[in-house]
Amino acid sequence: MLTTIDTAYTDTRADDLAWALGREPLPALAVLDLELSGSKVQLRLLGASHQVLLEDERGTCSETVACIPGSSTPLPLGVAKRLGDWEYEFAARVETLSQRSFAGRAQELLALVADHPQGLAGTFPGSPHAFTAMVAQSEEGQVRWRTWHAYPQEGRLVVTRTRVGVMPQGPQGARSSRHPEHHPEPSAL
Repeated sequence: MLTTIDTAYTDTRADDLAWALGREPLPALAVLDLELSGSKVQLRLLGASHQVLLEDERGTCSETVACIPGSSTPLPLGVAKRLGDWEYEFAARVETLSQRSFAGRAQELLALVADHPQGLAGTFPGSPHAFTAMVAQSEEGQVRWRTWHAYPQEGRLVVTRTRVGVMPQGPQGARSSRHPEHHPEPSAL
């Protein structure tokens, strides 16, 4: 689903993005409700980026990546946490592109997410390439989502990847070791 965010694009920077777990739902400009692997997932576009809410019988998870004044947790490159029975993995990277490459990448991502049944993208009226896009999917009992935050004035695209699933058990019930930057890409994205 593609929507135009009914707010002016503010001149934020990729470096202004912060990450947080466990925040209460923030006011959203667009929302997409999904059911994936028995979990309720809500993709939320904020004026300052995104929030994902996940809920099932095991508990809840709230991820926020946004430009929030006064936030002291910068965007990490990777996080792996245990949340009750869940394993939460988050990874982020920043792509710096030329103006031409940025425009092409923006158009490609918006087209892919707009046509995805579990995708939500919002463009800002001040710039044709200023957007936040999200897509979620489930795979093997896990819920995954990817997000893209575009900063055309800098030629930077912030890409995040998240996986939430039941803690895998290795030999003798030990936690398996996985690194957030190594899980596979969602299909077609």
